[in-house]
Amino acid sequence: MIHPDRNSPCPARAWSLLVLLALLPASLPAHVGEHPSVHDTVAGITERLRDQLDESSLTNLTPYKIEQLLTETERDVLGTGHIRFKVDVPVEITILRDRAFKSEPFWLRETFALSGLILEFEGKDFDVWKKRHEAGEIGLGINSLSGGGIHYAVLVKPATPGTAVNITELYPGPLRAERYTPGMMSNVDRDDTLLTLPEELADCWVIRTENDSRDDAKLVNLFRWTQYPAGPAPDQVVLTWSNDPKTTQAIQWRTSTAIKQGRLVYRKGAAGDDFAPEALTPVDATTTSLETSNILNDPRVHRHVVELKGLEPGTTYTYALGDHTGEHWSPPAEFTTAPAQIQPFSFIYMGDAQNGLDQWGVLVNNAFRARPDAAFYIMAGDLVDRGNDRDDWDSFFHNAAAIYDRRQLVPAIGNHENQGGHPRLYLEQFTLPGNGPEQIERERAYWFNYGNALFVILDTTLSPADQAPWLDQVLGGSNATWKFVAYHHPAYSSAANRDNKSVREHWIPIFDKHHVDLALQGHDHAYLRTYPMKGGERVASPAEGTIYIVSVSGTKMYELAEREYTEFGMTKVSTYQVLDIQINGDRLVYRSYDVDGKLRDEFVIQK
Repeated sequence: MIHPDRNSPCPARAWSLLVLLALLPASLPAHVGEHPSVHDTVAGITERLRDQLDESSLTNLTPYKIEQLLTETERDVLGTGHIRFKVDVPVEITILRDRAFKSEPFWLRETFALSGLILEFEGKDFDVWKKRHEAGEIGLGINSLSGGGIHYAVLVKPATPGTAVNITELYPGPLRAERYTPGMMSNVDRDDTLLTLPEELADCWVIRTENDSRDDAKLVNLFRWTQYPAGPAPDQVVLTWSNDPKTTQAIQWRTSTAIKQGRLVYRKGAAGDDFAPEALTPVDATTTSLETSNILNDPRVHRHVVELKGLEPGTTYTYALGDHTGEHWSPPAEFTTAPAQIQPFSFIYMGDAQNGLDQWGVLVNNAFRARPDAAFYIMAGDLVDRGNDRDDWDSFFHNAAAIYDRRQLVPAIGNHENQGGHPRLYLEQFTLPGNGPEQIERERAYWFNYGNALFVILDTTLSPADQAPWLDQVLGGSNATWKFVAYHHPAYSSAANRDNKSVREHWIPIFDKHHVDLALQGHDHAYLRTYPMKGGERVASPAEGTIYIVSVSGTKMYELAEREYTEFGMTKVSTYQVLDIQINGDRLVYRSYDVDGKLRDEFVIQK
């Protein structure tokens, strides 16, 4: 779990600068060197606008209005400090910008010339902007003031044809300068935006940008209200695992800042009428501040975490949450640890909730009522639509309030957890295992055992290649009867114009090598079940290959594409999936249900 006091870019700064964490990729270091940081500059703008403007003005900001409010220093930083690099000869810079944006950023409009050429990539039209630069340092500006869309692409070619050009000192660090090749990816963190350039542009270098930085200067529609502000009583209670499910339990909750210290009491057994929190010894929580300065009516709350250890396997415990005053005890709730011995169990899997969280709440509550025996819930990413807007998370927790306080949530990161940059709010609100690959941030990929099954949670918003050696080691080191993987971007897509080649290239050979039974996926908002697949080909039975599922639990839907690997598909149906692991004969019974409990898909795997 990321705590602001340990991992924020500048932990010694005053609280006023912590607004940076609410808006931007908080785990990235501030810019070091002679140039001011875009991140710090936007944080200062945000604070100033909150102080100077009333609520009506804040919620009606447009790019034009914001441009008029910027100081000259702020305009300079936002116009030149987003991307920097050096060239050793005069060059022509070309910017390819998605035409879906209603306005271009001021720096592009004022310093580049629109060529009139329109290019098309993967169904999107791009304007072409050009400018000549002399040798030396080049600074390019922010993607937009409104956020969203995809990041612009940068092409560099020598002003004199045939001249060699060296591109050095790229900032920020993940950017890459590569010679153009047809079909190459324009971003370093996204593998479905490909460039195919006309001849007059093709002899160039491409500065591969970070798509996740597209919202670095989002100031339009930034300021929001939450329908569910925090109070002194505990809410947003969620159970996760940060270690062995047999002997540990992580409990997280929220209060207003009036509560300085969270506490938990627990005991073995069901609640019963004799459960009295005051009579039990409290366990102090780790309490941290969660800053979201764009939430006008509730910008700062306290998050509390307790990680219980040394619990007995296969045991039900009752707990209640409170604080140092003893005045705000929550109603008792129960959780059960994983069994020590192999025995039957069930779990629920869902794809994207994301949109229509009130309707998703109906689905997940119906799932709980229909299958109260299900031990835990896996969600394959895009739990919310706007991952760095806390009001979305407030709605998510509100709609699952009576479920995730008694059944463990096993989440994966989706691209919408990264909306607004680094998935800070996801990482701060869930305490998860830290046993992932050393090459990536802790808690973004992890694994655990439950009964006779291994579960591996992956992060497709990061490089699949970086996770592949660890994935191979985890799967190869397990003798579990059942092996499941869960991640967001599907290896086999259900929607049209979707394809995640990097996932297939780096992970499918490992799934095949160690015989993963099921891949639980999201992202494409149309239901899909593949034939058993191995090596990219259909095989005769699940004993020979892996079945890949794509599901959606929210209200946003896509059309279902015709694919040769599809055994069953459907669209415009929100579903939850129940997987029953039976030990009598080692059977897995899979069933997919809609919101009304109608059975939509089913199959059985017999070991």
